[in-house]
Amino acid sequence: MIGILLAAGSGRKLWPYAEVRNKCALPVGNTPAVRRVAEQLLEAGCAGLVVVTGERASSVRAALAGLEERIRYVEQPRPEGTADAALRALETAGDAPWVVAYGDVVTTPETVAAAVQAARRAEAPAAAVAQPLDGERTGDWITASVTDGALTGFQGHGRGGTHRLGGLFALQEAALPYLRANPGVMTHVPVGGMPPLEAELAESLARMADDGLPIAALEPSGFLVDLDKPWHVLEANRALLADLAERTEGDSIGDGARVAESAEVHGKLVLAPGAVVGERVVVKGDLWLGPGASVTNGSIVGARCMVGAGGRVRDYALLGSDSVLGPHSVCGHGAEFEGTLLEGAYLYHYCEINGVVGARVDIGAATVCGTLRFDDDEAPQRVGGRRERPLVGSNASYLGDYSRTGVNSVLMPGVKVGAYSCVGPGVVLYDDLPSRQLVLVKQELERRPWGPERYGW
Repeated sequence: MIGILLAAGSGRKLWPYAEVRNKCALPVGNTPAVRRVAEQLLEAGCAGLVVVTGERASSVRAALAGLEERIRYVEQPRPEGTADAALRALETAGDAPWVVAYGDVVTTPETVAAAVQAARRAEAPAAAVAQPLDGERTGDWITASVTDGALTGFQGHGRGGTHRLGGLFALQEAALPYLRANPGVMTHVPVGGMPPLEAELAESLARMADDGLPIAALEPSGFLVDLDKPWHVLEANRALLADLAERTEGDSIGDGARVAESAEVHGKLVLAPGAVVGERVVVKGDLWLGPGASVTNGSIVGARCMVGAGGRVRDYALLGSDSVLGPHSVCGHGAEFEGTLLEGAYLYHYCEINGVVGARVDIGAATVCGTLRFDDDEAPQRVGGRRERPLVGSNASYLGDYSRTGVNSVLMPGVKVGAYSCVGPGVVLYDDLPSRQLVLVKQELERRPWGPERYGW
């Protein structure tokens, strides 16, 4: 059986993290999302994969490097939707059954394996992983209800439904005509809904259900996060670390790794070769260190943290719980950080950062990200033209790749900084800063005579 991976979307709602990469190549737990689901599909028994690429395809290919012998690439020349992308792959993938996965879904191996097994069993014309909403707003997702084990009442960004589609589908031959007959717009929307002109895979499933073909509902095993918006990066990393903690039975110390006698450790250590936990370090929970990564000289690390290959936490730095630091990132003297750092991000010293920091971002000394508002409310976020208040990370800050801050800059709760942008020294940033822009303080100085005579000399 061939697995289908869809990795062609633009990721516009994930700004500022889809400027320099396809959103499927965004790392979670220091592994690109598309790489994680590709390996899970192969481990679940898929003989090979057809990967559909589109915008920023090179980042997807780079994320899947080393798997080329088991992958065939298909291009979607224009962003015409997931049904169009799936159809392009299915027509080159051989006979049914097929399992289709969105490349930006982060979940457990068991969930992916359940979709593969459902395709093999062929008990229904189609099956889809559906995540219970559990307090999430239905208007944020394509939803359905579960009736006698089948999905019914599909609706795009409406007010109904008990589950949201989870980006994993098992398809039989009977689904193919519905993909080909997709109308190119989601018609299963509430009155007044405004769906974009794109062929949505869920619309094909909805039409199958309308014709009486059952769509089997598969509930995920453990967590499932769709990387749709910036705060989902925080949500996915937290869920992944919690899952890893449950799976980790004890310490694992690689060749050449060492733990100083003066270190205070209150969790499990998973240290790759050459990793170091140094003198006077305090580790409050489970810690995963990649090859050559180090936590040294009195640093304090919260519960469930991960540092990628060559990453450095040093000189009394403080990491909050559920933080993930990318390869070769630095959290230096007196720096306080909680959230996700991507590769090579640089917090040299004396800063307080909470949120997602993109690749190679340079944080100036004394930069502060505010996390509490005077009204104790959650900051509203804007995605495109829509305002919303996320359930996770609403007051966090989001700095795009290759951006930087000057000394003593302040980012107010919920602010996003675009890729390649710069927040100048002393700036208090209240609103999102678009990509490729510099913002500076315009300072007015007043000069007066001054000297000893002012003190009576």
